[in-house]
Amino acid sequence: MRYFMFVVADPAAEPFDPEHPSIGAWVDEMTERGVSIEGERLRPAEDATTVRIRGGKLLVTDGPYIEAKEWIAGFDILECRDLDEAIEVASKHPMARFGTLELRPFWPLSFDENGQPIEEDPA
Repeated sequence: MRYFMFVVADPAAEPFDPEHPSIGAWVDEMTERGVSIEGERLRPAEDATTVRIRGGKLLVTDGPYIEAKEWIAGFDILECRDLDEAIEVASKHPMARFGTLELRPFWPLSFDENGQPIEEDPA
């Protein structure tokens, strides 16, 4: 099962400690195990652009959608046998200590014969 892992910077978490295992070591281990599919850092929330259409008008706003102290710092796509393995993988990531990690299973998008999304929840 594929999981999207949000890596969230959390100023209320422990301060970063370079004595703990690095993100690079985590990436190396998870790549070797075959569970890390893709991962990237993201620019800070100040560099975000929000795009919406309201009342037929395009609204483009600099900055994040919501104001929060936490912000998404990166992501990883994981291929794990189940949620237990995804939790074990996430628990080894340094940001489990210095930030927050959110796991979400992928929800494949299927269409009916008219091209409309099928809203089945596979869970």
